[in-house]
Amino acid sequence: MNTEKNDTIHMFLCYSRTIIKSWFQYKLDACIRSFTVFIREASGIIVIYLTLQTFKHINGWKPDELLFLFSLIFLSYGILIIFFTGLRDFDRSVHDGGFDRILLRPRGLLFQVISSNADWFAAIGHGGLGITLFLLSASRIGISWNITTVLYYIAALTGGVLIQGAVFLALASLSFYLIKSNNIKEIFYWNMRRFANYPISIFPKLIQYLMIYVMPFAFVNYFPAQFLLRKEDMHSYPQIFMYITPLVGGFLYFLAYLFWKSSLKHYKSTGN
Repeated sequence: MNTEKNDTIHMFLCYSRTIIKSWFQYKLDACIRSFTVFIREASGIIVIYLTLQTFKHINGWKPDELLFLFSLIFLSYGILIIFFTGLRDFDRSVHDGGFDRILLRPRGLLFQVISSNADWFAAIGHGGLGITLFLLSASRIGISWNITTVLYYIAALTGGVLIQGAVFLALASLSFYLIKSNNIKEIFYWNMRRFANYPISIFPKLIQYLMIYVMPFAFVNYFPAQFLLRKEDMHSYPQIFMYITPLVGGFLYFLAYLFWKSSLKHYKSTGN
């Protein structure tokens, strides 16, 4: 068992080294593209921050607190995309027949999909922005950083990565039925992710329900931020929501994995 585990880790590291070499073959181009992603995402944040200098707050959330909220989204996505790019782009692999090659290899299918690619430009751009926002805001919003809050932050960040990974895995599984699932991904991930940039308490009840129970981005950043900040609008939700992000992440990923296993039975090659 240990030998098999060590072999799997070794293979994952070999995959990772190969992917990094391919992405950074042209170092200047890689740096520029990563910086472009950083600037693209940061420009929207800058506009929101400057706007808030006039309005002072959004439903009690001050500019620095919103930056902290943003940091969780960007940092979790930066980590996510290192491991789940293969799932993000999985419909492309199904459509062009790339998944057929994976089926012929003597390794776990999901392991191969996850290990086969990593969008390092997005990881550096989003992750770098998340770290920058965290450094700009964390010391200015009254959080007492100690062993408890640090461990909670790490656990919540891990849970946030698993929640988004579960969404990618579920959407990837739909590719076995639909072949192309980009439009569904656009609606259920990217559009809903835009709402997560703000406190969910500012939205109508329907959006809040979707953000908590359907596409649970609220557990990626809003409820973890509430644990650390204890804003007044948290009174509208069960207090336990502040503590369960890691559990939600693990549970959703388990359900998504079961859906993946079930959906594999319906795969039919496109013949490309």
